[in-house]
Amino acid sequence: MVGTGLKALVVLGLVVGWSSHGFGQVTPIVLHDAGVYFPDQTGNEWTYQGRITEGVVNQIEDKTFVNVSKVTGREKKDGVMVTVFHDTNPGDQGPTDSYYLRDAAGIRYYGSKPGTILEQQLIPYQIVRFPLEMPSSFHQLDRKTLNLGLDLDRDGQAETVDIRATVRIDGQEAVTVPLGTYEKAIRMEAHMELLVRLSGDGTRISGFDTMTLWLVKGVGLVKYIERQMVPMVGAGKDRLIEIAEELEEARLQGGTVLLSRRKPSTHGVLASQPLNHELFQIPVPSSLGAHP
Repeated sequence: MVGTGLKALVVLGLVVGWSSHGFGQVTPIVLHDAGVYFPDQTGNEWTYQGRITEGVVNQIEDKTFVNVSKVTGREKKDGVMVTVFHDTNPGDQGPTDSYYLRDAAGIRYYGSKPGTILEQQLIPYQIVRFPLEMPSSFHQLDRKTLNLGLDLDRDGQAETVDIRATVRIDGQEAVTVPLGTYEKAIRMEAHMELLVRLSGDGTRISGFDTMTLWLVKGVGLVKYIERQMVPMVGAGKDRLIEIAEELEEARLQGGTVLLSRRKPSTHGVLASQPLNHELFQIPVPSSLGAHP
């Protein structure tokens, strides 16, 4: 996810969105209470089980990790009050703080700490638009010749990168995680394509980052699966990475709610989600050294 992954739902406020529904297609369902899928009360905490599978051809590494995401409060950033989320180990990338602004128009991302040179060229940008429509889709990002902030070919100059991203809201379906089974989770998919130009000889290398995630009303992000493909410079092989996190426990405010594997929800009582930075950061493959 960026910065471990999802990094993912990247939307610039200047990018014009578009809906996928049109003449002759099914009228979308509009969720006017979309904010309940992104609860951000201070003190809310989510614990996720994570797994990473990585390899090239027949070389595969499989490992697990744990990430705890918590809303730690509010602070002023770039002149506005933002919500602060602290993740202990998103995507197995180490601790990260990330910043979000939620209003009637949706959610905007205001960066992270530690951040990257690439991220600084994009923030703030919108990542979710309200109201939510199912099904629908929109262009998140189309930016060219950005400073990647990395010297991949070791010639003393940072490479440049073009980024294109789209987001699709498919609808609702059942999803099962360690915490329980939820019958009406919203399924979303974010897809990002990257085209890197090496400064040394102009060689172009491309990769992609696709994240599928499930959001539950009152609970928030319960699961995501992120798949990355990045060619390895000079190696002639693609690096394939799959990262997944599933909700194991949630401690939520406004009722001293404790959900865990020992006390699973049997009535679809959906807890709240942190604006998990994995859901909101730019999906720059970790193999390129990106960290939110």
